[in-house]
Amino acid sequence: MAGASKILVIGGTGYFGRRMVRASVALGHPTFVLLRPETLASSDYSKRRHINEFELLGVNILQGDFNDHSNLVRCLKLVDVVVSVLSADLHHEQYKIIKAINEAGNIKRFLPSEFGFNVDRVTVLPPGKFVMDIKIQIRRVIEEAGIPYTFVAGNSFAEYFIDVLIRPHEKKDMVTVFGTGKTKGAFGNSDLEPGGRQQLMPSEQ
Repeated sequence: MAGASKILVIGGTGYFGRRMVRASVALGHPTFVLLRPETLASSDYSKRRHINEFELLGVNILQGDFNDHSNLVRCLKLVDVVVSVLSADLHHEQYKIIKAINEAGNIKRFLPSEFGFNVDRVTVLPPGKFVMDIKIQIRRVIEEAGIPYTFVAGNSFAEYFIDVLIRPHEKKDMVTVFGTGKTKGAFGNSDLEPGGRQQLMPSEQ
């Protein structure tokens, strides 16, 4: 595919990561997934199923650990774009990814694990503030390092929160609506809109 980028997804077996991997393959990009040794060796049915799916899709499986800097650099040298979809408890590991990207010197674009609110424009109370603060710090480190980046602020994914916030399994006769009930909102499922797709094919400039 002309203009296709070699894309590395870090966190590919997670809820959002699986969808990112499928989207990358569907768009015709040579796709790589970095998996920890313990993930590859896991007997967990869910993880094995996802890994098997990736192999059937033609995804290149790379083994790596955030603490093995030299191996991480070697993995990065194989790709053009890095997409991090790490869960919140692993966001701090992105400092190691940034360090490796700097040393590799070939990455054309880095998409850190964001995909939620624009953390530079919202005020969040604890405990959510802790997650937002790490994202803000990661942004500043990326900017200071001069790495080409895209911060994707999708606000929220309806499918991700529907069970927790809307609780469709509950049988209620009444629903409390705060405010006038006329406020409009935008919700997404798992689609990557055209602007996001373009970020996976950075220009050579």
